[in-house]
Amino acid sequence: MSNDLFAPRVPEEVAARRPLADRLRPKTLADVTGQDHLTGEDGVLKRMIESGSLGSMIFWGPPGTGKTTVARLLSGEAGLAFEQISAIFSGVADLKKVFEAARMRRMDGRQTLLFVDEIHRFNRAQQDSFLPVMEDGTVILVGATTENPSFELNAALLSRARVLTFKSHDEESLEELLKRAEAIEQKPLPLVEEARASLIRMADGDGRAVLTLAEEVWRAAREGESFDTEGLTRIVQRRAPVYDKAQDGHYNLISALHKSVRGSDPDAALYYLARMFDAGEDPLYLGRRLVRMAVEDIGLADPQALVICNAAKDAYDYLGSPEGELALAQACVYLATAPKSNAVYTAFKAASQAAKQNGSLLPPKHILNAPTKLMKGEGYGEGYRYDHDEPDAFSGQDYFPEKMGRQTFYDPPERGFEREIRKRLEWWAKLRKERNPR
Repeated sequence: MSNDLFAPRVPEEVAARRPLADRLRPKTLADVTGQDHLTGEDGVLKRMIESGSLGSMIFWGPPGTGKTTVARLLSGEAGLAFEQISAIFSGVADLKKVFEAARMRRMDGRQTLLFVDEIHRFNRAQQDSFLPVMEDGTVILVGATTENPSFELNAALLSRARVLTFKSHDEESLEELLKRAEAIEQKPLPLVEEARASLIRMADGDGRAVLTLAEEVWRAAREGESFDTEGLTRIVQRRAPVYDKAQDGHYNLISALHKSVRGSDPDAALYYLARMFDAGEDPLYLGRRLVRMAVEDIGLADPQALVICNAAKDAYDYLGSPEGELALAQACVYLATAPKSNAVYTAFKAASQAAKQNGSLLPPKHILNAPTKLMKGEGYGEGYRYDHDEPDAFSGQDYFPEKMGRQTFYDPPERGFEREIRKRLEWWAKLRKERNPR
């Protein structure tokens, strides 16, 4: 006997009730909120439809910005067949079936818009499989991704598709979504003004999230009840920041942290560091990035910066979380308040370029060892002067390959400890001219 007989009966009106986000899906591109640069009267997609010519596209943007909805509406308004697959659940066999169905439609005179959700999840070979059907017009590909296409998609695929950026919803567009929700529910959201603003901030630019949160509030509210900010937080708890270490938010925040340190703003640097801790970033990854900042942006302007960053990493290893996070915060503030110099970083890049261009040149013979008689006879080591035996422990010899001539890569600024290094280099340059006039 089937267990279904004993399952509780669900009222039809409850079973048929769809989530608020689904019921509020726009019916036309003009109804889409928050993406006026794409779907508005002067938007890119609106102009494409009016021209009667659609090309393949990559929709890039955060979750909840309407990528799937826009793709579906686009196919309808352009009169195209709509196919949707997800890279998470689909493989090569699924792609072949979709391509074959699209070919059959094309023979009947109808083109297919193929929407591929999470397209970055396909590997390189799978991404390449789209190229022939894009080139011969079998499908118009619309791929959706939350990750930076430059990092995750094949160059060949990107060269055949236009990247359109979807923006996170701002407060105005999220407020518009809430008003539409109130209209369809035929009742106001039971929140005081301050709590309503807090709910919008919790959504973090995600339209789907703001509607889901609103549904939770309506479910929790008793007759005549209205929630303040504290009550809202108690009901919906705290929504985790939209942050995925494999996605673009990760790169955005570490970039913001690095630039705040470089810009000598310890308060902004601490803010972004705290955000990454709060989002669950690996503290040792942050420790490694701080070490990189020490050698790239502080360098020899303060040689202790590298020492302190390595010590902070070791302290975190020793203390663990959360106590060890303070050591990384201390290193972060030290870097932000240290004198800045990228002189070594710039010098190394220039020296690397010179090495690529002159990699076949031999060093001058006088600085090469002569372990055999033959090499000694060839002049290896001849004329070398041992610097420690010279006045001021400086011979002033030329160490570059003869065909290159002397080069200058490192130019320390008049800041921090590098001010002293600059004095030494200027002194040695003076001695070099005096002892080797030519």
